[in-house]
Amino acid sequence: MRALPRLVIEPIVRAALLEDLGRAGDITTDSTIPDDARATVALVSREPGVVAGLPLALLAWELVDPSISCDVHLPDGSRVEPGSVIATASGPARGLLTGERVALNFLGHLSGVATGTATIADAIAHTRAHVADTRKTIPGLRALQKYAVRCGGGANHRFGLDDAVLIKDNHIAVAGGIRAAVEAARANAGHLVKIEVEVDSLAMLAELLEVGADVVLLDNMGPDLLREAVAMVAGRMVTEASGRITPETAVPIAEAGVDLISVGWLTHSARVLDIGLDHVAKA
Repeated sequence: MRALPRLVIEPIVRAALLEDLGRAGDITTDSTIPDDARATVALVSREPGVVAGLPLALLAWELVDPSISCDVHLPDGSRVEPGSVIATASGPARGLLTGERVALNFLGHLSGVATGTATIADAIAHTRAHVADTRKTIPGLRALQKYAVRCGGGANHRFGLDDAVLIKDNHIAVAGGIRAAVEAARANAGHLVKIEVEVDSLAMLAELLEVGADVVLLDNMGPDLLREAVAMVAGRMVTEASGRITPETAVPIAEAGVDLISVGWLTHSARVLDIGLDHVAKA
């Protein structure tokens, strides 16, 4: 995986370190570990998963103490098993211990996002569908979480409100109907901006097909209804399914023939991948 630019991740990692160091720094490490102590540590996975966020973990140590050196064994996007050594770091023990929690927080969370994404991507690999994320991200971490989705084999939906038009039920209600909403969007959005419209019934889909759009979001439809919807669209729009999709329900939904499955919990409820700082050894 191509890592996010340092310009993007450094302010986030720096803010996390400042939050953790507080007003007086790491008083536990500074009061118990000699200034000249050195150590080597390893980031080790304790369960199966997919790595994401390693550059942020290593940057945390670099910002705490630039003399810390790191060796990457399994870069972002790698599959890991229990006991897999993801990376090792060597240098001043104080710096390693001070940066430990921030490093693990980023690595565990983002690897959890990547692992959850891979669970869906693997399950639907035999279909035409791809798994995508949503804007249901932790504030301030959207770029990181969407990067982690890519590490897990998923695709990114909108990054924000400004990169595509997504007309949902409330837009339709206020605008005065699907046609009114789509025509207004076409009149006001740029020629490079795609338009997606959410529908939750075949009747709404039929109405949308009369005016057209680039993408249709088929919300909370079961596999049978989705199959009918895909047949109605007949390739005229990209089809996306959404609505409380789990690893168990993703397969029949994908097999209905949709192009995309968008899953909010990949980011808003990701389970942390258990990664520890193991094999601490004095250098």
